[in-house]
Amino acid sequence: MLGRYQQRVGVYSAGDGGRGFDPKLPIFPSFLPEQYYSIAIGKWHLGLDEDYPELKWHAMSRGFDEFYGFMGRGAHSYFDLRSDSKGKFKHPIYRNKKRINDEGYLTNRLSQEAVEFIDRNKKRPFFLYLAYNAVHAPAEAPQKDIDFYQKKFPNITKKRAILMAMLKHLDDGVGDVVAKLKKEGLFDNTLLFFLTDNGGAKAMEANNAPLRGFKGSLYEGGIRTPFIISWPDKFKGNRTIDTPVISIDILPTVLDAIGVKAPAQPEFDGKSILPLLCGKSDKHHDTLYWSKGKEGEWCVRRGNWKLHFLKGKKELVDLGKDPSELTDVASKNPEVVKQLNSAFDNWIAEMAEPITGGSKLWSAASDTSKKTRKAKTKEERRKNRKSRKNEP
Repeated sequence: MLGRYQQRVGVYSAGDGGRGFDPKLPIFPSFLPEQYYSIAIGKWHLGLDEDYPELKWHAMSRGFDEFYGFMGRGAHSYFDLRSDSKGKFKHPIYRNKKRINDEGYLTNRLSQEAVEFIDRNKKRPFFLYLAYNAVHAPAEAPQKDIDFYQKKFPNITKKRAILMAMLKHLDDGVGDVVAKLKKEGLFDNTLLFFLTDNGGAKAMEANNAPLRGFKGSLYEGGIRTPFIISWPDKFKGNRTIDTPVISIDILPTVLDAIGVKAPAQPEFDGKSILPLLCGKSDKHHDTLYWSKGKEGEWCVRRGNWKLHFLKGKKELVDLGKDPSELTDVASKNPEVVKQLNSAFDNWIAEMAEPITGGSKLWSAASDTSKKTRKAKTKEERRKNRKSRKNEP
């Protein structure tokens, strides 16, 4: 949405993003020419709705013309689409800024809204942002689809079968959107991006093999994801480009595609991918950065070298030879470690402090203090439970 590293606005975790950063900062639709009509559909993971009905973090308060979905977090019940329900995964569903009660399976409803938006706006330029929350928890899918996968793969767990059923509806939805674009004669001249925001979650029994790690980790299993781009009128498909790209490249790519000059301020960290796609260049980012701030994990990638830091431990891997990150070669390449560490230090110095407070840098002392507080809280809860049991 920014074309910049999220850390520049103090976002170091999914939780930070869900709370929302400065609502006055321009995001994606604000950079588009006025003739582009826009909609955000699905999870709006850029701010809570605790200020309802003001909704300063709402998509339509940030430049979108329409909205259908929910705010705050990635998790939402797939079957309970009422705005008056209460519970962990039950949040208001919005049509624009109005809370509504809807029906259906949420993934399917998001797809239907996308198809209907295309139908309404097929005669003019549009920007469709479709953010499925599948396959995020809770693990919910129509029973007939769960039964199908359990029968087809009798050795998998029920949760795995649910995950596959959830994914089927997401795949079908993407197919419906593509089919609608083709039916209306729009597909060949539509710039389409398909990607995920993180690797599969361990809690959902995802399998990221041969990559190491899961969602929430800065190992490749957490950050290397599918990234598909289509624009048949401009470049050929059915090929793989190995040069690393990143989601902050999407906004600069779109502006390049429609001939809009990128703003001087704020300067984008992302770069247009079109030169790579059109065969005009085989180079892109020199260095890429990730940081979870005070949680104590960061990494830097330069070429095939990746330096990974986790609470004091540094590992260097050559992703060209070792994409599974099994072999630490830091001791054999001390100069590379030094260079990448210095690059990270310079980069993190430019980033904002976390919007949730605290430091953007991890320290062993603060981590020990946090663990101590956690242990005390856990022990206090245990004592409270015990005392309640002993009450007459």
